[in-house]
Amino acid sequence: MAPEPWPPYIFIDQRGGLSGLDYELAQAIMKEAGCALRVEMALPTLRRQMEFRQGRLDLTLGASDTAERRAFARFSLPYRNETVALFTSPANAARYRGLDGFDAILTRHVTLLTPRGGWYGDSYARALPQLDAAGVRNPFSSYELGMRMFKAGRADVIMGDMAAVRHEAERQGVPLATLPWVPFRAPAHLMLNAASTTPEELVRINAAITRLEQSGALAAIRARYGSN
Repeated sequence: MAPEPWPPYIFIDQRGGLSGLDYELAQAIMKEAGCALRVEMALPTLRRQMEFRQGRLDLTLGASDTAERRAFARFSLPYRNETVALFTSPANAARYRGLDGFDAILTRHVTLLTPRGGWYGDSYARALPQLDAAGVRNPFSSYELGMRMFKAGRADVIMGDMAAVRHEAERQGVPLATLPWVPFRAPAHLMLNAASTTPEELVRINAAITRLEQSGALAAIRARYGSN
C-alpha cells in the first residue's frame, strides 16, 4: 500500500513512524490473516488511485464498495464505518441547519468546500456536475488545506469525513458546528487490487476480520480513536 496522510486514519507520529486508526486496523487484520503489509512511499490521492488501477498497488484502506470499482478491485468485509458530514461556523449554524440535500445547497447558492477525490455517495455524485456548473463547489486536496480555506472564508460550508474534519478543525483551532443532514454513511472496506491479489487472499482477510471482530480486538482499536 501507499499511504496518504489522513489524520486520524493515517499519519506520521512523533517518532516519525506511521500511525492512525486505519493503519492499526490494517496491521491487525493482515497479521491475523498471515499476510505481510509492505508500505511504499506516500502518494497524493489522484496518483495513488491511478497506480492502484494500473496494478502497481495491491491495497487501499477505508474504501467504499462501488459497482465501478468492482471492475478492477475486490472488497473485504467492513472493518469500520464512515460518515460524511456538513459543517459550518457556529455563527452560521442556525442559518444552514435546514439544508437537507444538495438541491437545497444549489437553490440557496450555498458555497461548499469538498474533497477533490473519493466517493461520497450517490446523491453527491449526481449533484456534482450541477454544483460545478453553478460555481458553488470549491475542491481541496487535503483536509489541512480544506480547513485553511474554510478558516479564510472561502466557503459557507465544508463537507468531508466527519472524523477527519473534526480532527483538522481541532488541530487548527477552528470552531465548527455540525449540520443535521448526513450526505453519506456507509461501511468502510479494504480494497484489494483484483489483478495483483487472489480470491483466496480475500477469503483469508475476511476470516481474519471475522475473528478479530468476534474477539473484540478491532473494536478496542476503534474505541481508542473514538470510532465505531
